[in-house]
Amino acid sequence: MKLYYATGTCSLGPRIVAHELGIELESQKVDIKKHQTDSGSDYWHINPKGYVPALMTDDGYLLTEGVAIMQYLADRGSPTNLNAERGASSFYQLQEWLTFISTELHKMFSPWLFHPEYGSEAQRVAMQKIYERFEVIDAHLKDQQYLVDDQFSLADVYLFTIVRWAGLFNIELTSYRNLSGFLERISNRSAVKSAMLAEGIIAN
Repeated sequence: MKLYYATGTCSLGPRIVAHELGIELESQKVDIKKHQTDSGSDYWHINPKGYVPALMTDDGYLLTEGVAIMQYLADRGSPTNLNAERGASSFYQLQEWLTFISTELHKMFSPWLFHPEYGSEAQRVAMQKIYERFEVIDAHLKDQQYLVDDQFSLADVYLFTIVRWAGLFNIELTSYRNLSGFLERISNRSAVKSAMLAEGIIAN
């Protein structure tokens, strides 16, 4: 399997899943401004959506959404301890959190805060929404370390990946003690450190 990625983007999520589950991935770095891979290929021809992550599966199918890629990898890892059994209440809680992070948090960062041409008012509204979402998450983490059944899951991987962006925009996290503790806890996992190294986020 080949992961198309760019440093500092949400491709970190699938990378963490792969490292957590011992899945080996071939990697291809993408310049998302030029839409070109580091091997010189036109990325538009690989992924018509133009963004990362994208995963070319062993059967030749291209997956292009981070949550789908993470779930695909989790279903193929051993042990499959980041997912939840379909039909169990934890499965639907996991889907709830993945959806919340994707639609209510991820999209508040992107594209609004990554596109200054949208103006300061759009950024102000987006930042306010981000703070509101952080309050919800911080309250949920008050009495537990992880989002679903207090067990490390795909939802935690995704949340960590997105909330890390707060530092890019000077979004203050000190008021959210539980969320700050969560970030520190996840960042200390060995698989997360190795994933960040592979993505070029941290140096060896």
